[in-house]
Amino acid sequence: MIFKDINRFKNLSIKETKALFDDKQKNKTLHPKRGANMMLNPLKLEHLNRLDELEADMITINLEDAIAPKRKEEALYNTALFLSHLENSKSFIIIRTNELRNGGAKEIKFLNNFGFDAIRLPKVHRSDDVAKTLEILDSSKELHLSLETKEAFADIGSLKIDPQVTTLNLGILDLLASLDIPQERLKLENPTIDYILSKFLIESKSVDFHPISFMFQDYNDTDTFRAWCQKERLLGYESKACMGPKQVEIAKEVFAPSCDELQRAAKIKELFEANTKKGINGFMDETYGFIDEPIYKDAIGLIAKYT
Repeated sequence: MIFKDINRFKNLSIKETKALFDDKQKNKTLHPKRGANMMLNPLKLEHLNRLDELEADMITINLEDAIAPKRKEEALYNTALFLSHLENSKSFIIIRTNELRNGGAKEIKFLNNFGFDAIRLPKVHRSDDVAKTLEILDSSKELHLSLETKEAFADIGSLKIDPQVTTLNLGILDLLASLDIPQERLKLENPTIDYILSKFLIESKSVDFHPISFMFQDYNDTDTFRAWCQKERLLGYESKACMGPKQVEIAKEVFAPSCDELQRAAKIKELFEANTKKGINGFMDETYGFIDEPIYKDAIGLIAKYT
């Protein structure tokens, strides 16, 4: 925990909260971003207080749609207070601001000097939104985007305008609304949803975005959440938005490779490198079948991400 006692921070005015800011900067999180991206409500101080010990690979502090307009300033200053006292965290910390023209620009300018890893911009329509954000975002921070509009979905590649823009989050409920498709169509076996997931994944990866799949809203239905994770992993996803610890645990389990997969990759690496020294780049192995350079590259990519 960041603080032993957070009771003193409750019911403070904005001025009183600001007076308690410190100047600590957490270490930059360098691990590959994968598995579970947990959404966190900054009005819940007990959640902010655990930023240094949560198990999620990524944490998104949500200043946008979960916060009523009259409490947005409170949420922003709560976030700044806890970040200003945070020195270390295992998680990659993201702040989801409001839309750029609806308070987001002001929030980004205010937050630039605090210690976190990325800003997530919601309701992106086109590349102009991205360019305007990059003009005000500190260059040490990544920019992540929420894909929630039909305009952005129609032209995903156009959003990748700078290496600082690294990650794309699928906001599927807002996207369905933008496409005039009822939310009840969000079913595991619906070909339309399969198309949306596939298009989002392939077009994101084609321009070097890291794609993160949507948040499943029914927190207690862990069986269906697991089924979505398994489906998305089969498609090629590595990350999913999560609502809380139960979903985080499932996502990390499903998206992580098994011990057998890692052992297979390590053995393929060993066999290929041994044969390469003999001038052989393609060969048949009794256990793993035919091994050549593409098989080897897939194995070392897996090892690099997860060991």
